[in-house]
Order: sequence, then C-alpha cells, then structure tokens
Amino acid sequence: MSTTALGPALASKRVLICVGSGGVGKTTVAATLALRAAVEGRSSLVCTIDPAKRLANSLGLKALGNAEAEVPASVLEPMGVSPKASLHAMMLDMKATWDDLITRVAPPEQRERILANRFYQSLSTALAGSQEYIAMEKVWELRRRDDYELIVLDTPPTAHAMDFLDAPNRVLDFLDNEAAKWLLTPALKAGKVGLSLFNLGGSYVTRALAKFTGAEMLQELSNFMLAMSSMNEGFRERARGVRALLEDARTGFVLVTSPSPERLDEAIQFHALMKQNRMDVLALVVNRVHPLPAPSLWDEAATLAPGRRTKVEETLRELRVLAEQDLRGIAQLKDACPGTPIIQVPRFGLDVHDLTALWNTGRYLLGDDVLA
Repeated sequence: MSTTALGPALASKRVLICVGSGGVGKTTVAATLALRAAVEGRSSLVCTIDPAKRLANSLGLKALGNAEAEVPASVLEPMGVSPKASLHAMMLDMKATWDDLITRVAPPEQRERILANRFYQSLSTALAGSQEYIAMEKVWELRRRDDYELIVLDTPPTAHAMDFLDAPNRVLDFLDNEAAKWLLTPALKAGKVGLSLFNLGGSYVTRALAKFTGAEMLQELSNFMLAMSSMNEGFRERARGVRALLEDARTGFVLVTSPSPERLDEAIQFHALMKQNRMDVLALVVNRVHPLPAPSLWDEAATLAPGRRTKVEETLRELRVLAEQDLRGIAQLKDACPGTPIIQVPRFGLDVHDLTALWNTGRYLLGDDVLA
C-alpha cells in the first residue's frame, strides 16, 4: 500500500506535471508514475520531451513519436505484474505539435502562409517559452479529449522556474507585441497581407530596421503578424485554458531535484514561485541520493585481507561522506519548504533503462521502500 503523498495523487489527480532542472531524472519519475497508475487501475499517458530513447527503451518500446503508443501489457509479465488499465506514452515533437496546432486553428487560407513563415518557424523552435507553452497546450488538448484518467507530463528542462510558469504569457506577449503592431498599423488598417517600406511611409524607424534586418525580414514579420492577427483571440482563449489547467484542483506538481547544492537551490526557488502561483506541489522528489553504507558492509570489509580491506574501507568512507553531504542538503530543503513532503530515491548502481528499474524507482516514490 502506498505510504507517500504520491499514492493518493495517482488515485485522484487527472494531470501530474513533473518539473525541475535538466538532468535530475524527471523523465524517469514521470514514466514511473504513469506505470504505477496503470498497474493500479487508471488508464495513463506519459508525455515526454526528451529526444533520447531512454523512455522508449524503459517501457519496452523501440521508439516514441508525436502520437500516443500503447505499452504492451506483456512487457510487464516477466516482473509478475499485470496492469489493470492501459499505459500509453508519447514523445512531443515541438515543431510538429506547433504545426498541428496551426493546422487545426488557422483559417484555411492562412495555414500554408503561416507554416512557411520564418518568424513562425522561430516561434515554434526557438522562442523562449515556446517549448513550455506547447507542451502544456498539448496536455490541455489531451485533457479535453478525456481519453485517459491520468496524464503525466515530463516538462522541458528549465534553469529558471518562471520559464515554465510564464510560458503562456510569454507567447501571448510575443503575438501581442505593441512595437510590432505599431510598425504594422498602416498595413493592418489597409487590410493588406504583406508589407513594403512604402506602406510604412519610409519612416526613420522603418529605414533603421531595414538597414539592420533587411526589407525582406520586415516583409516576413509583416506577413506573420498579419496572418496571426486573426487568431490572437483564439490563442488567448487557449492560453487561458492552459493557465486554468495549471491551477486546477485535479492538477498536481511533482518537483524533481538531485541532492547537489546547486540543484537544491534551484528547487527551493522553484518551490517558492509555484506556491506563490497557487500551484499544488504534491511532493519534492530528491533523486539519486547516496545511501549510507550499511553496517554489514563494514563488517564484511573487516574480514578481508589487510591490503584489500584498506581499499574497501576507503571506498566506504568516501560513500559515507557523499551520503552525509546529501543528508545535510535534504535537511536544508525540508527547512526551506515546510509542509511539502520530501521523497528520497537512491542512486542505483546502473542507470534506469528498463521496466524493472522503473518499477524499483516506483517502490521508493510510493513508499514501498525507503532509504535507511
């Protein structure tokens, strides 16, 4: 029986969002939670943005794409586990997801013009916040379809919490940029698609922009803004839906970190900002914690020949130093984030790369096993 805060969440939440810096194990945690939910009877989907094949391999699949793929129940049979509901997984292709969104919401006469525009291509691949926004947009769309009882999102790695929390606003700010609208006002009033320097009256600002960016780039910007202007209200409505999903009582957040000092500092900052934004932080998962060497290891070392005993005891002392350092960091985390449960997952001997490893991770996430 689950004994951590994540047990009730798997039974009641509709969306779980794993957040945190890059390289701390968010993908592993997200996949593990979706796996456990399916085993316990809730149809689940895990969405990842990690282009590596680790998640697919961990789930017994050859590859993941931008469409949901069902994980065969048979891959769990060797573990003696029989899922009570289906488990699906997908890897979000950001460009393809943006293109799909434009194809669905843009007027037919504007679609190809937008998809081919260089400013749109920058928005869909490089604009700060676009990855975070489209990931949440996809989850919002999946949630509206209501095909799954639980959706678990593995968010893009971010060094700053606000990159994720402000993503909907940042994309809308780009689309509603007042400076760009001011430049485009003559063309917009004329109802023209496209822009030349003559449309703007050859103003000093226009000539300066043309000098540094080229008239062709201004033309591209004009085409993009004019094409998107008819869709801005639709984007605003969808962004409001994304924001509402973030604050929904059936949405929960799992903040994942590692015990290194810099990652713990980032987690503390992320936690504070999420609380300020009224988001439900279910747990702080500290992943890859060094466990204290068991007393039995010291006893075994004492029975070895002197030369070998010295080397083994030196290794055990190094492990103890690392474990004690992790414990001090976790204590600081508890002080800085009162009221939020902290779950420790140990550093395993091998990287998490298969279902057995995911299942073992889940035993710590759900409290079946705990670090001594």
